[in-house]
Amino acid sequence: MKKRLVMIGNGMAGIRCMEEILKHDCDSYEITIFGDEPHPNYNRIMLSHVLQGKTNMQDIIMNEYSWYEENEITLYTNERVQSINREEKIIITEKNRTLTYDKLIIATGSSAFILPVEGSTLPGVTGFRTIEDTQFMIDTAKEKKKAVVIGGGLLGLEAARGLIDLGMDVHVVHLMPNLMEQQLDTKAASLLREDLEAQGMNFLMEKKTVKILGTNHVEGIQFEDGEVVDCDLIVMAVGIRPNTQIAKDAGLIVNRGIVVNDYMLTNDESIYAVGECAEHDGIAYGLVAPLYEQGAILAKHITNLQTDGYSGSIVGTQLKVAGCDLFSAGQIYEDDQTKAISIFNECKRSYKKVLIRDNKVVGIVLYGDTADGTRLFSMLKKEEDIQEYTPASILHKAGEESELDVATMSADDTICGCNGVTKGTIVHAILEQELTTFEEVKGCTKAAGSCGKCRPLVEQVLSHTLGDAFDASAQSAGMCGCTTLSRDEVVAAIHEKGLKSPKEVRNVLGFAHEDGCSKCRPALNYYLRMAIPEEYEDDKSSRFVNERMNGNIQHDGTFSVIPRMYGGVTTADDLMKIAEVAKKYDVPLVKITGASRIGLYGVKKQDLPNVWADLHMTSGYAYSKSLRNVKSCVGSRFCRFGTKDSLGLGMLLEQSLEMVDTPHKMKMGVTGCPRNCAEVLTKDFGVVCVENGYQLYIGGNGGTEVREADFVMIVPTEDDVLRIATAYMQYYRETGIYGERTAYWTERLGFDHIKEILQDANMVTKLNERFQTARGTYKEAWGQALETKSLKAMYEVETVK
Repeated sequence: MKKRLVMIGNGMAGIRCMEEILKHDCDSYEITIFGDEPHPNYNRIMLSHVLQGKTNMQDIIMNEYSWYEENEITLYTNERVQSINREEKIIITEKNRTLTYDKLIIATGSSAFILPVEGSTLPGVTGFRTIEDTQFMIDTAKEKKKAVVIGGGLLGLEAARGLIDLGMDVHVVHLMPNLMEQQLDTKAASLLREDLEAQGMNFLMEKKTVKILGTNHVEGIQFEDGEVVDCDLIVMAVGIRPNTQIAKDAGLIVNRGIVVNDYMLTNDESIYAVGECAEHDGIAYGLVAPLYEQGAILAKHITNLQTDGYSGSIVGTQLKVAGCDLFSAGQIYEDDQTKAISIFNECKRSYKKVLIRDNKVVGIVLYGDTADGTRLFSMLKKEEDIQEYTPASILHKAGEESELDVATMSADDTICGCNGVTKGTIVHAILEQELTTFEEVKGCTKAAGSCGKCRPLVEQVLSHTLGDAFDASAQSAGMCGCTTLSRDEVVAAIHEKGLKSPKEVRNVLGFAHEDGCSKCRPALNYYLRMAIPEEYEDDKSSRFVNERMNGNIQHDGTFSVIPRMYGGVTTADDLMKIAEVAKKYDVPLVKITGASRIGLYGVKKQDLPNVWADLHMTSGYAYSKSLRNVKSCVGSRFCRFGTKDSLGLGMLLEQSLEMVDTPHKMKMGVTGCPRNCAEVLTKDFGVVCVENGYQLYIGGNGGTEVREADFVMIVPTEDDVLRIATAYMQYYRETGIYGERTAYWTERLGFDHIKEILQDANMVTKLNERFQTARGTYKEAWGQALETKSLKAMYEVETVK
């Protein structure tokens, strides 16, 4: 007869422990799980990615309801267990459900700590721990514009970044002088703050909150020094509090957490505790890796397998905010016994600091370049003697390459810190399960299944283990988490099956989520309009906010207005209109842009239609995935070195190719001579005018990863330039992955292949024809918004009286 195993809690630590139990013994226990949230187990780590718009709620579900059914687990969601009767071995829920147990696991996790100040219970105050918290923040951002995040630690900064991405003006309030003071030293914290400020984050340091203002809703926050900041939303990210009350009421020993021994047993031999609610050797851990280690020990003990017991964990910290890479572990400051080796590369904003005591690594702080994190963390955990290393290179052996080589890693080195997956575990799974792709490895081992930052390492292990059998081309996953189908398969199905709408695509092709996700919605909108331009009507709601609003949103919620100036050319009349509009609407910044245009920055949302109407100019599409501009020098019109009319050609290209959507933004350039004043070799399509014609270049990029454009051909006339540019743009439209710049597209398809397409006169003609068909369906964005009542209504702002 099966014993009854009951688990209180349905979160990451508890369910991971249950997965381990089932792996060791799936027959001995009748399992029941209670969760107080109305969801199956989900990845709490990824809530910040949901808030930042990188994924959706459905994508972070780790164990679907079907998993519980397949493993014969009885799950009660949205039902809190209220008490434990240890003498009779019975639990009682808030719905008066009673259940007996032979073994009980308490995995109740923790709750956000809410500051006990006046006003903390007002509507508009929230923690950041659950799906409901996250959805509340997303919904609030649709109507409100000012947010305060209390807490400059890991969670607070991730929440602040997400709220900025949702269009809110965000202030981060922190009690200490440095951000993340538990993980970063003063230098790294300063670099982090500078980078986050550049992203639009505002900071109020060394501020103690004493009161939250408002009557029926949050209206502001007051600090000890008397300063008041207006806000509509307050997010508390000042720490967590282990959920221990049920254990305390049952008479279990509780300090900060529920006290457990090395096998995660409480002072009752029938009751275990695991996760954030548990306290081992005086420590209650809040990061997922040690909680998974605890779960693995518990699972072996409860299934009567030999195990060494849990001896504590050394944890590393990473931040999940775009553009800010950091890694920290162990001690962060020097003392009498601890010395530091540090390097700061000001040009690359890279800071590396390793703390040494008795020839062993005891602390790591990395900012900007975190590639050494895994290797150094391994040294720290193993207490490796570092005397043979070269300190000047931040602990590389003499002659050793800076890039981490998984071949040199031992089997017990950690690849995935979030889920505690070692190199040995991955290698064993690859060999035993005959895994060949990253997705298979992730599904089998959970490696890279949380924050995903270790994916490159996982792929390196896969490549190293398979050797010649590794197929890099097979590593591409589906176009999003809703489907395993690739971009090419989806587009082919649109043509073959005559699919006409995103909903039809998702239904016919069996997407997992009926409404799609934040990744596939804009992609399908693009692919459909590209594939059937005369039949498909653009779905504005599927576009990103900048494209919906026809302007780039700024960090304060205002917008930029950048009118089209073909080839960078303007007139006295247009300049006068710009000046008049800037004065009339009190525009705070008027600037010459890097694309040789004039931008108006800080325009209020409600003023956008009137600004466009008063300018009486067309949109420069500076916000869109389309041709942004054609940068041109004056050429032979004025320059004594100019060989051709580069300015006229640039204007012709821009006028002929504007408005039409592409997988990502495109930039072009025309220079009047090889001196290259228009910098065309870092453009998606570049033209160098020479005496005997026009040299054409493709696939350049001047962004974060600079790529020099490849020379493709020389043509004799301007008409030839336009034909090739049009064919190139259309072929990119038809074969590019949504969100892929031409630099990556050129390397993915192969330069020689694209060159062959552009040298095929018949193909160039067909591509030109298809482009003209598509272009005929586009209307100028600002004009269309002014003429269309439903579009114009988007810019109206309700006035609260």
